[in-house]
Amino acid sequence: MAVLHPPVRIELGDLTLVPAGTVSVAALDSAIERSCAHLEPWMPWASGHGLDETRGFVARSAASWDTGEEYVYAVVTATGAPIGSVGLHRRIGEGGFEIGYWVHADHVRRGVTTRAVEAVVRAAFALPGVDRVEIHHDEANVASAGVPPRVGFRGAGRTAKEPLAPAETHVQVVWRLTREDYLARDAVYA
Repeated sequence: MAVLHPPVRIELGDLTLVPAGTVSVAALDSAIERSCAHLEPWMPWASGHGLDETRGFVARSAASWDTGEEYVYAVVTATGAPIGSVGLHRRIGEGGFEIGYWVHADHVRRGVTTRAVEAVVRAAFALPGVDRVEIHHDEANVASAGVPPRVGFRGAGRTAKEPLAPAETHVQVVWRLTREDYLARDAVYA
């Protein structure tokens, strides 16, 4: 059976989401490198980051897109410069995606992440069999916590989790948006 994929390009006006496996390794590496201090407290992969890690990420992103295991988009500007990523990850069981995201330090608090998450939520629910999407973040990560409620997610609980990054606590916050809630929300704005 063929794997159905989300769109390979999502236009957001001044930003575009493209598969992370298609972006320039050097450009993405530069964006990550310039944001490491901003990312390291929350993203375990940012510690010890380097060109080889970015190369591996881009290759894994391309391969996992092809298999349907996950869909990671690079967020790029009108000039094509990557400034972050947002991904749909099959980490929460059948019928669901977990959304992960990060944005370049120079682009925080400008709505970039919220717009990108809204776009991948739309893409996820356009796929058959997807009944929920979730966002998981450490309870101390206030910036990440601001995104889910703006996109319509509801708190779904807290779980214990071993810290993987320096600023993380032992508590992970889980947010959930079901297909039913998403469709009801969109019906209000139709």
